[in-house]
Amino acid sequence: MIKTIRFPWLVLVLCMFSATAVAQTTEAKLKKLLQGRLGNEQPVESVTKTPYGGLYEVKVGNELVYTDAEGKFVLIGHVFDTETSKDLTQAKLDEMNKIKFSDLPLDLAAKSVKGSGKRVIAVFEDPNCGYCKRFRKSLVEVKDLTVYTFMYPVLGDDSLKKVKNLWCTADRAKAWDDWMIEGKAAPAAAESCSTAAIDKVIEMGKKYRVTGTPTIIFADGSRIPGAIDTKTLENKLAQVKAP
Repeated sequence: MIKTIRFPWLVLVLCMFSATAVAQTTEAKLKKLLQGRLGNEQPVESVTKTPYGGLYEVKVGNELVYTDAEGKFVLIGHVFDTETSKDLTQAKLDEMNKIKFSDLPLDLAAKSVKGSGKRVIAVFEDPNCGYCKRFRKSLVEVKDLTVYTFMYPVLGDDSLKKVKNLWCTADRAKAWDDWMIEGKAAPAAAESCSTAAIDKVIEMGKKYRVTGTPTIIFADGSRIPGAIDTKTLENKLAQVKAP
């Protein structure tokens, strides 16, 4: 006599695999559908089902939007948890836009050290950016900080010309502060000075989707777009834990 042995857990596992397969198929179909509707200028990088409201999270560049299961509607905005008041969209964006600090080519930056320099940030700045100049002035009051400045000329030809002159000085960090804080221009760059590093910084900025200046990168990979005051910077530095 042959006994039939049943494994209830096997049915559960098969159901789980089936549900996962269906979800992946839906996500793949939505990605293809939305890409066709949005066009190639807005590449849809991923579509993921969320645990809230039957929505699907759509990653378009460095932004997030939401859609329904049929891709018929697109919702633009932030999703909040009403119980905790947490901005779920912003939390995902922060995680998505993190940059591994050790991956930054720091040899392409102007380095300045204040005090012990035990705290570290990197910042993308344009020499003609008013907000960058405001942020640079706020750094004067911050102690024990190492700053890696990536000269990022995104505001036009004049920005590129100024960056070339500043990069080709003997002390880049000092020349940058002299210009940003005091308005003291650097001398014209010598013809023999290589500016290949500037092109690399521009390409890196595109790679990491740095779309505005200043953009501040912290040791834990988090970033803040835009100028912040000394108090806000100090609070952020106190919270940061290097990975």
